[in-house]
Amino acid sequence: MAEPDFWGNKERAQKNVEEVSTLRGKVVPLQALERQIEDLPVLIELAREANDAASLAEVQKEYTAIQQGLADFELKMLLSGPNDRFNAFLTINSGAGGTESCDWADMLLRMYQRWMERHGFKSQVMDIQLGEEAGIKSCTLQVTGEFAFGNLATERGVHRLVRISPFDSNKRRHTSFAGVDVVPELPESAPIEINEADIEVDTFRSGGKGGQNVNKVETAVRIRHIPSGLVAACQNERSQQKNKVTAMRMLQAKLQQIEVDKLAAATAAAYGEKDDVSFGSQIRSYVFQPYQKVLDLRTGVETSNIAAVMDGEIDAFIQGKLRGLKREKGATDDE
Repeated sequence: MAEPDFWGNKERAQKNVEEVSTLRGKVVPLQALERQIEDLPVLIELAREANDAASLAEVQKEYTAIQQGLADFELKMLLSGPNDRFNAFLTINSGAGGTESCDWADMLLRMYQRWMERHGFKSQVMDIQLGEEAGIKSCTLQVTGEFAFGNLATERGVHRLVRISPFDSNKRRHTSFAGVDVVPELPESAPIEINEADIEVDTFRSGGKGGQNVNKVETAVRIRHIPSGLVAACQNERSQQKNKVTAMRMLQAKLQQIEVDKLAAATAAAYGEKDDVSFGSQIRSYVFQPYQKVLDLRTGVETSNIAAVMDGEIDAFIQGKLRGLKREKGATDDE
C-alpha cells in the first residue's frame, strides 16, 4: 500500500486556501457594492421627501462611494494573472551617469517605500550596494502583501530624470536613468529547477545604510546564473545558508519572468504590437526643470505634482497601465 503524500496534500491544501481567500476578496466587495446600488434609489426617494441639504449631501456621498467602490473593484479584477497575488522582489539599478544616477536610484527607492507604506505593504532590504559618493548602485526589496507583484509589475522598465544637478557646481541640467525590475516571489513548490553546474556562488560581507547587518564574516551571498548572466544576491540574514536559499528563490523568479516575457513578446509580435516587455524599455520621464511634469510614456498619464509623486503617490500610473493592459488584451481577443 502506497504511503500518503503528506507534503503534497499539505501544499495542495495551502493552495486551495489561498484560492478561496482570493475569490472571497473579490466576491465580498462585489456583494457589498450590489447592496449599495440596490439601496441608492431608496435613499434618493427619501432625500426627495425630506427636500433638505443634509439629505441631498447624503445621496451625493453615497453615490461617490459607489463610484469609488466600482473603480476599486475593477482594478482588483484586473489583477487576475497567475502570479499577481504573490509577494514581489523589486530591484532598482542605477544607470550610466555615476553619482547622478545613484542618487536618482535612491530617490526611486524612497518613492516606492512611501507607496508601500500608503498601501500597507511591508518591505525588507534583501541586498543593497551603496554609491561611492551618494545614493545607491542597486537595491533589492522583498515586498510582502496581497497583489504586491500585480501592482508593482507595472513599474518594470527604465525611469528617466531631468533636473538641475545638486552635484554640479555650474548648476547644469542633467539627465539620469535608473532601471526597475520586479519578479514574483514564487512558492517553494514552484517547478523551476536550476542546475548547480550553471551557477557561480560568491560570498561577501554584508553592509548597508547605517551599518545594519554589517558582519565580520562573509554571510552575504551572490549567485550568478552562467547561461543567462542573471545575478541574485541576498545579505539580510545572518546565516550564509539562509541568504543562499533566498538568493536562489530570487534567481528562480527571474528565470521564470524571462520565460513570461518571451511569451508576451511572441504574442505581441504575432499581432503587430509594440508593447514594452523588456527591462530596458523607457516607461516614464520625471522632469524637475525647466518645468515640472511626470509623464508615463506608455499610457499618457501625467501630472505636474512632482512632490506628491516622489512621496509615493503613483497610483494613477499603476492604474493607467493596468487598464491599458486590459484594453490590449481585449483588442487581441477580438482578432
